[in-house]
Amino acid sequence: MTEQRDEDRQGALGRAWDELVAAARRTVLDGLVVGTSGNLSVRVGGTILVTPSGVPYDRLGPKDAVGVDADGNRLFGELAPTSELPMHLAVYRTTDARAVVHTHAVHATAVSTLVPELPPIHYMAAALGGPARVARYAPYGSDELAQNMLRALRERTGCLLQNHGTITYGDTLDQAYDRTAQLEWMSRLWLTASAVPGHAPTLLSAGQLREAEDRLRGYGQR
Repeated sequence: MTEQRDEDRQGALGRAWDELVAAARRTVLDGLVVGTSGNLSVRVGGTILVTPSGVPYDRLGPKDAVGVDADGNRLFGELAPTSELPMHLAVYRTTDARAVVHTHAVHATAVSTLVPELPPIHYMAAALGGPARVARYAPYGSDELAQNMLRALRERTGCLLQNHGTITYGDTLDQAYDRTAQLEWMSRLWLTASAVPGHAPTLLSAGQLREAEDRLRGYGQR
């Protein structure tokens, strides 16, 4: 029985790692990262699978899996985990997240240098819990950045990192990834609308966002 449980656990970890690598490669194809920037993680039981530091995603294979516990202690893997591990662990310790996606998306990063939060230009802001805040700048990989991120994530599932990028989380890797894509799209939308001389984009009210949030709860297939 114990052997069967171990086999099931290893199978679940293997499938999760394959999905994580596929999503990491997608961030490059979708233009959300350049080179080895950005990182992703998923939680499987008490194990957090993370992308390794400084390794191109197209070179990752099954033997490159890296697993840590909630305190960052290595459980398996030869490669060093992402340098942004403190951010990932902070999300898992304070939320019920099952996946975290961090990118250096161009438009979202640009917005992070201009305003304290992404203005509510579109109702999809409701999918993040409200307008995405900007976490104050701190050196990458630092505990300070992780703490700044947590403040920006209060009652949100995604935020911008000043002069750095984005971070989102979700119940699944697909959900976390979609929130990242939506955050980048809304950033691009706001920058585009704001660039028209003599005009300012209309923004949604708090009431309109609450209505959108209610509607989004029933969106999609049951």
